[in-house]
Amino acid sequence: MEEACQEGIEEEACSEIREDGSFIDAGENDNLIVQKLEANPSAFGIFGFSFLDQNADKIKGAYVDDIEPSFDAIADGDYPVSRSLFFYVKKEHIGVVPGIMEYVAEFTNENAWGDEGYLTEKGLIPLPEEDRAKFKADAEGLVAAQKM
Repeated sequence: MEEACQEGIEEEACSEIREDGSFIDAGENDNLIVQKLEANPSAFGIFGFSFLDQNADKIKGAYVDDIEPSFDAIADGDYPVSRSLFFYVKKEHIGVVPGIMEYVAEFTNENAWGDEGYLTEKGLIPLPEEDRAKFKADAEGLVAAQKM
């Protein structure tokens, strides 16, 4: 898509979703997407890796730049259309919204987001250990900044 936009196709054509029936929005219902993919073998679906993994007997992932969507390719950042999951906390909420720091602490805990954390059972592909350490330090810095 980037190449097409670089070749002179107007940016609008590269950033909008088709409305001619070729794209069907199934919303957040990943099970519905899987059903539609089963019904139409030439269709494409967009959803998290966990649903691909859980439904590998029914559907297959699309190779992008000759890279298969796999746990390792996503974890390494090699699969080009994958991305990290982010959540944000407003600094103004620290010390004001009850439970906000406990919430942040839970999701930056190795028991949750680590290589063997319970979120991997839900399909989360953990960040590399070095990245987790950085984001955990950032989260802990929110508390330190609030106390100043």
